[in-house]
Parts: sequence; C-alpha cells; structure tokens
Amino acid sequence: MAEGAVVDVPAVRVRGLWKRFGEQIAVAGVDLELPAGRFVGLVGPNGAGKTTTLSMVTGLLRPDQGAVEVVGHDVWQDPVAVKARIGVLPEGLRLFERLSGRELLGYTGRLRGLPGVEVDKRAAQLLDVLDLAGAQHKLVVDYSTGMRKKIGLAAALLHNPEVLFLDEPFEGVDPVSAQTIRGVLERYTASGATVVFSSHVMELVESLCDWVAVMAAGRIRAHGPLAEVRGSAPSLQQAFLELVGANGRAAATDLDWLGGGAR
Repeated sequence: MAEGAVVDVPAVRVRGLWKRFGEQIAVAGVDLELPAGRFVGLVGPNGAGKTTTLSMVTGLLRPDQGAVEVVGHDVWQDPVAVKARIGVLPEGLRLFERLSGRELLGYTGRLRGLPGVEVDKRAAQLLDVLDLAGAQHKLVVDYSTGMRKKIGLAAALLHNPEVLFLDEPFEGVDPVSAQTIRGVLERYTASGATVVFSSHVMELVESLCDWVAVMAAGRIRAHGPLAEVRGSAPSLQQAFLELVGANGRAAATDLDWLGGGAR
C-alpha cells in the first residue's frame, strides 16, 4: 500500500465546485466522492469539464466556489500536505527538456525531499519497468510522445503517492507504451493506492476501471461502480451516450453531398 494510505477516507471529496471562464461555465456545482484504493475513471466528451475539475482537485487551478479534500486534507487550506500525497500527470505536461530522463527523475525526487540514494534506486527501477532504461541518458527534448508520458508517469510515481491523477494518460501514445503504462498502473492500484484518470475513450475506461464518474456540460451525470453505471446497457459506451443525451443524435444537416466522389 502507498505510504500512509488510509482506505476508509475517500481519496477525493468535492463539494459545490464551480469554475467560470468569462461567460462560459466550465464546472457547474460538482459534488463527488471518489473511493480510495480503486481505479477511478472520470469520463466525458471533449469540453465536459474533466481537465478543469482535475486541475482544481490537484491545486493547479483555484475554483470560484466549492471545497476539495484529498485523503482528508483540504487542497486550499493545507496544500503542502495534499501535494505530498498526490502524483499528477497533466495533459500537455511541460518537462525540463534539457535534462536527461535520469536527471529529471533525480531532480524531481530531491525536490520532493527524498534521500539521494533512495531517489536513485527508485529512478532506476521505474526506468527499467517503464522500458526507458536504454534512453535514460537521452535528453527529454528528444523523447517521443510515448516516452514523455512514461517519464512523466515515473516522475509522478517517484515519491509513492497515495493518489495518482492522470489527465488523458494514453492520448497520442503508441500501443506498446500504452500497455507498459497500463501494467504499471494496475500494479500500483493492486498495492491499495488510488488512480484517478480522465478519458473520453470508453473502451479503455471499461477495461481498466472498477469505478467511474460520467461528466457532461460541467456536471456529474452518474457515478459509482462500473457495473452500476453501465446498468443494463451492453457497454459503458452505450450507457455513456444515453447519459449525455447523444444516443441517436442526427446530424443537423443531411450532408447529402458527401460521398460518391467529386461532383
């Protein structure tokens, strides 16, 4: 189990969370509790508010209203305690590109206050498990998309967090890298830690997660164990389409000119 994990306290507790950008409401009064020790999927279409919600939950973006607790600590009242207990892999992660992969992990671990010997040991293990050992001395600027995701994941896991937040961790990742990342995450949750990741790929969520929250237009439409949210639908994809009101939606225009070659 991750260091200090407390299973009977929710991994995340959100109350009355709101965020506006000008006239646009990105998150509209979200109330949600995410259980600890589970693989949790936050799913929704593009623009649903997933990234904004995760940014507020992890302390990267201040909400207009509402409260967030992570493993019992208030994100805005006790940010140091929260940040010591979480790992974050945001979408569009910016890395120190003029460091090698090994140097990046060494720097990250020491910033976290870990002893140098322990940092080096954990970095070597993560690089090996994530199939980055052969590229550990290569500059991050020369890493592929999949390699960047993996080194970012390694940096997020280095201090053994209680809760790991991932925003579209498989976006743009090749199948081999995706399988490697998936294996590490399954091993991590098996230890009793919590993974919360956002995605709009229902098949991926259905194969990985045992608990899901469905988000659309800034609100939570359904949440609970995967089987409960899926209900009688043949797949999570079908249940999701029904929940967000997209099932059977027709195009606004027939597009009767499309297809059959140029006219």
